[in-house]
Amino acid sequence: MDRANIIHDLMDWIETHLDQPLLLDNVAAKSGYSKWHLQRMFRSTTGHALGSYIRERRLSQAAQVLRATPRSILDIALQFHFDSQPSFSRAFKKQFGATPAVYRRTPAQGMAEPSPQNSAQQPNYHNESASLHLLYNSKCTDGKCTQWMGQR
Repeated sequence: MDRANIIHDLMDWIETHLDQPLLLDNVAAKSGYSKWHLQRMFRSTTGHALGSYIRERRLSQAAQVLRATPRSILDIALQFHFDSQPSFSRAFKKQFGATPAVYRRTPAQGMAEPSPQNSAQQPNYHNESASLHLLYNSKCTDGKCTQWMGQR
């Protein structure tokens, strides 16, 4: 099995476990590699740090839950394993440019349609208006996972 397939399978596994604790040691054990080697493999394959990827995916899932449910921001923060509502709000604002409360109140129609983004370009979530990095679309080519979907 080549590196891209290993990382792709790991990303699929991570996607199904975002609402569970994902400690680096557990993810590394799942992959069968040391945590140091896994982090190097993940970054070289995707262009993203493993921890950052997990945090971004959790925040993206949390954004979907914010829009789809009336649950409290604290409940959503705890569901996606943030220590507190303030830490969740800071991370959310850093990634999407708006607090969870503002994002929830912003009409979805105000968001741009999803468009592919090359992972070789590091995504810049700073100072963007409530963008939403949604889904990796499961395509790896030439050893690089190149397609990321997001609302912009």
